[in-house]
Amino acid sequence: MYVFLPSTIPALARLLEEGRLEGAPLTAFTADPGPGEDVEEVEYEAMYAAAEESLTLLASDSDAPRRRVVLAANVPDHVVEYEGGAEEGVARVRVAGAIPLKRLLSAHVDDVAAAGDVAEAAQDPTSGAVEEHALMWFAVQELRHLVQEGGG
Repeated sequence: MYVFLPSTIPALARLLEEGRLEGAPLTAFTADPGPGEDVEEVEYEAMYAAAEESLTLLASDSDAPRRRVVLAANVPDHVVEYEGGAEEGVARVRVAGAIPLKRLLSAHVDDVAAAGDVAEAAQDPTSGAVEEHALMWFAVQELRHLVQEGGG
């Protein structure tokens, strides 16, 4: 199953160092489109649901660079548990166990220029401060460079 996991730059650094993403269980979002819904559009919405959750992680880690991070991974269906019904085709799920780095497909991260707006949104998620900022796509091979730069 294709899932989107909210994260931060420090959590991404730990993932790269340890070779796995751990938590018991991990919160994620997945596309669960209904009949006639566009799968790509619903996946986009799932990614941004994870980006909103990333703001919560940033609010609890004042040392983390102010950039939303979303990790896209392909995990076995049997490790995913739905937390309830899908809203607008997006389902909040829990992933049991660790996710090895090899399951990671990409990361989606705010540009450094968004840091001020991300900081505002982390303090007040209803502010709408990040609505104009699109997440940038990073291949797995690029993530070490992103982390080495300090994330911003």
